[in-house]
Amino acid sequence: MPSADVVERIGAAHLLPVLRVPDAAAAVRAASQCFAAGLDVVELTATTDDWVGALTDLRSAEPGRMIGLGSVLDTGTARRALDLGADFIVSPCPVPAVRNVVGSSLFIEGGWSVAEILDAGRRGPVKLFPAHVGGVAYLRTVLALDPKLRIIPTGGIGLADVRSWLDAGAFAVGVGTALLSHDGVAAAVAAALGRPDAPTL
Repeated sequence: MPSADVVERIGAAHLLPVLRVPDAAAAVRAASQCFAAGLDVVELTATTDDWVGALTDLRSAEPGRMIGLGSVLDTGTARRALDLGADFIVSPCPVPAVRNVVGSSLFIEGGWSVAEILDAGRRGPVKLFPAHVGGVAYLRTVLALDPKLRIIPTGGIGLADVRSWLDAGAFAVGVGTALLSHDGVAAAVAAALGRPDAPTL
């Protein structure tokens, strides 16, 4: 799928589940729960044991969904993920070698400093990581320099805080542990996005 279409669907989802789980079975289960909750996109992570199996199974079972691979720090992992049908690649920090391998596919490069964010933001969406260090105020400060930046804050964000990040201008919000540890992913997603009749977190 063209990278512009992937970007649009990530932005429309508002929430980007980062599925940092122990093994492939847990990753497939978590992704299925997210899709059932109405989300259109998930990010598997290269730290998951047998992420290759998880990506392969999900790509076959959910051909129309947006499935990416995060925590990518080397070119071999990036190439393998793209060969298996990953729609996007995410790194937690600037990794020029991976950027070059990804090519015309979507690469969401991570950064925390203003220089890193502005540089990555010239090419596409950028992952603000770890987001909790600077908080929402830091996001506002960076966006004041360039309001067109498509920033996806990730790291240490609780479900109750998702709306405040979105209101501050986040393109989407990456949430992992807080989403998967909640009783009922569908209810957690609804509450995080402030949907009508959602439970209070």
